[in-house]
Amino acid sequence: MIDPSAAFDLTAEFRDAMRRMASTVTIITATDYERHHGMTVTAVTSVSMDPPSILICLNNRTRLHDIMGQARRFCVNILHAEQAELSSAFSGALPAEERFEKGAWRKTGDGLGFLDDAQANIFCQKMAAIPFGTHTIFIGQVVDIHLGEAAEPLIYQNASYRVSSAAPVANR
Repeated sequence: MIDPSAAFDLTAEFRDAMRRMASTVTIITATDYERHHGMTVTAVTSVSMDPPSILICLNNRTRLHDIMGQARRFCVNILHAEQAELSSAFSGALPAEERFEKGAWRKTGDGLGFLDDAQANIFCQKMAAIPFGTHTIFIGQVVDIHLGEAAEPLIYQNASYRVSSAAPVANR
């Protein structure tokens, strides 16, 4: 039970709590036909199976957020366990104009970039943008999917990259 009289920094506590939640690492790509950009994002989740849809949360101060305001489509590139260096590049380790020099990037006919050797590429039509606090929730309806061969996602938890392994299950 929390002592209501104790000093409490809700923002710091929330940040610490969220660091305990493991998230699959993705690179979101979008284009507004003048600018092409990508950024590492872990705030991604499915919304519905009918229609198949996904949501991403982007900070309002990012370049990708600005581009997403004009973009009609975006791609969720799910990273493989061996792509931590690529994730770091798209997290700001490299300037935006140099990021696509790393990795096996291709473009669709309308110029949307996607990572050819990702775990999966989920191509979405932007359906909604819902502002909330410092972020905007973008909802996309899935229009196409490319699946990689292996299911070994890169995971981010407690400010570090991790890989998954099967948990032991007790026999009943």
